[in-house]
Amino acid sequence: MSILDDAKAENLKVVDLSNKSSIADCFIIATCRSTRHADSTADDLVRKLKKFGVRCPNPEGRPQCDWIIVDAGSIIIHLFRQETRELYNLEKLWEVSFESSEIKLA
Repeated sequence: MSILDDAKAENLKVVDLSNKSSIADCFIIATCRSTRHADSTADDLVRKLKKFGVRCPNPEGRPQCDWIIVDAGSIIIHLFRQETRELYNLEKLWEVSFESSEIKLA
């Protein structure tokens, strides 16, 4: 996450998916100040991960850059503009416990 800190991404959140999904072990969610900031942060992230031997496919979400997804294998990084992050609210969606007795199916 220091790569995201260096890029001045804000409000970093890690969502553990280990018992919820097979698509990844966790999501890292971060807010970027603008579409340009999200785009440059994604480029920086891919470049620095490559130096550590982590190969990432091209980030998804371009050219709009409201929500960019960087797939680093077992970790998926979501870079949002503030408004888009609030709209989709992935933290709330993925923090639901699927084993909870409080969940009632209609």
